[in-house]
Amino acid sequence: MDVPETVRTALDDRPVEGAVCLEAGAGVGNTTAGLLEGGASRVYAVTNDTEHASAVRERVVLGEQARTEASDRVATVEADLRATPLPDESVDVVTAHGLFNVVPTAILPEIAAELTRVAAPGAHLVVDDYDPLPDDAAMGDLFAVENAAAELAGEGPALTFYPARMLRRLFEGYGWAFDRERTLLDPVPWTENHVAAHAEVARESAEPLQKGLRESLIARADKIAAETGTESAGRMYSLAFRFGGDGKGEPTGNRQ
Repeated sequence: MDVPETVRTALDDRPVEGAVCLEAGAGVGNTTAGLLEGGASRVYAVTNDTEHASAVRERVVLGEQARTEASDRVATVEADLRATPLPDESVDVVTAHGLFNVVPTAILPEIAAELTRVAAPGAHLVVDDYDPLPDDAAMGDLFAVENAAAELAGEGPALTFYPARMLRRLFEGYGWAFDRERTLLDPVPWTENHVAAHAEVARESAEPLQKGLRESLIARADKIAAETGTESAGRMYSLAFRFGGDGKGEPTGNRQ
């Protein structure tokens, strides 16, 4: 099963073998594939996106069954990450690979609380994401157009890049003990496919807007995409934590 090197690097110092795991925000199943490769006894791939859930089933569940007849090691769960249908203290390893850049700031605490609720004592958490792009990065301009179109269409921001220190502090506030930080990519290679995909999202978000505004945003996204082609900019990081500390499910600073 094809597993990105960033996923392997993020997981290689975690005790995945024999563990019950949760991939929070399954996407196309990259980390689910990595957890299976690492010998996880069970992986819950959770996403609220029906297309992503289908992609995970097609890639991981059906593919795993065809090769090893071990598809019972994977459960694809369509659910909001603020309310996962998993019992308290039921997961040994929690992963969030490229999740938080698509999570609005307002709901970060709810997701952190839920991931904490399902974590067993001594559980491990791996959070992989992107630092904010440098000011001179063309991709930053494209993301700004994408966010503007989404905000004006009433969808909320499409992307938010959180510094590693912010996500570290978030989870430390929920009782997770920081273990390590490592760099997965520096710089991050944004390919033609990445550029084209984000330009397309900007176009789709702008579609319901008034004609003049719509055409202006689409023209700007297309111009940036055409001029950028590819770019290497920014950093992808990996944070690892171990569960412990003062209570579960609410920030330690709020406990009396």
